[in-house]
Amino acid sequence: MGEELLIYDSVEICFNGRPAVRDVSFSLNPGEILCIVGESGSGKSTLLRAAIGLLGRAGMVTRGDIWFQGENIPDLPKRRLRKIRGSRIGMIFQDPAASLCPVRTVGSQMTESLRAHGPISKKEAKERSLALFDKLGLKDGERIWECRPFELSGGMNQRVGIAMAMLLNPDVLLADEPTSALDAVMSRQAVLELLALRERFGTAILLVTHDMGTAAAMADRILVLKDGTAAEYGPAGQVLAAPKSRYTRELLEAVPSLK
Repeated sequence: MGEELLIYDSVEICFNGRPAVRDVSFSLNPGEILCIVGESGSGKSTLLRAAIGLLGRAGMVTRGDIWFQGENIPDLPKRRLRKIRGSRIGMIFQDPAASLCPVRTVGSQMTESLRAHGPISKKEAKERSLALFDKLGLKDGERIWECRPFELSGGMNQRVGIAMAMLLNPDVLLADEPTSALDAVMSRQAVLELLALRERFGTAILLVTHDMGTAAAMADRILVLKDGTAAEYGPAGQVLAAPKSRYTRELLEAVPSLK
C-alpha cells in the first residue's frame, strides 16, 4: 500500500439501503492536504464520517474498503475504532456546537477528551492544552480554558475545535467545511491556521469544502464530487489549470474574481 495513510478503494456508502456515495477511490499521504469539493448533498461529509465510523445507524459502507495504516475501518470492532478516533484520526466539525457542549468549560471538555485515551490529571491536561493553545497562536489561554463555548465567538469556538482535534497529535485531521460558518476574515484565518498545522506538525488533512477558492489556497490534490461520484481527481495544479470535467469548470467559474 506504499506510504499512504488513508486509502478509499471503490467505496460505496448507503443510507437505509440507498447509495449516497458510489465507487469513490482516493488516497491521502503523510503531510498532504486533499480537498474534497462539491455542492451540498454531493456526499462530501459522508466520505469524511465514514473514516471514523460516524455514519449513524442508517449509514453503512456497503462496498469497497477504507484502509488506515493497514486496518480496514469498516471491519473494525467499535472498541478498536474508538481508540483510533481522536488519537490517530482527529475531526473538526462544520459547526463547533456539534463537538462542544455550550455550557461546560472548554477546560473540562479538553480534559475529558484526553482522559478518553488514558489516565491524566487535570493539571497535566491543562498544561498540555495551554501549551497547544500557544503553539496554535491562541492568546489568553487561561481565559479560554475557563470559558464556556457560549461565551466565545464563533471563530474562537472553531479555533478551540481545531485545538481539541489536535490534542493527541493525530496522523490525519478530517475537516468538515471548517470555514463555512465564518465570515471572510475568520475564514482566511482558519485556512492559515490549518496550513500552519501541516507545517508545524506534519499533519495530513482531508478537508471538505464547497468552495474552490479554499481548495485552491490549500490543496495538494483535489477530489471533485458530484451526486456521490468522483467527477475529477488529481494534483491541485492540474485540476485547477486544466479541468477535464465540465462540472469542475463550472465550480471554478463560480469562484468570485477580485479583478
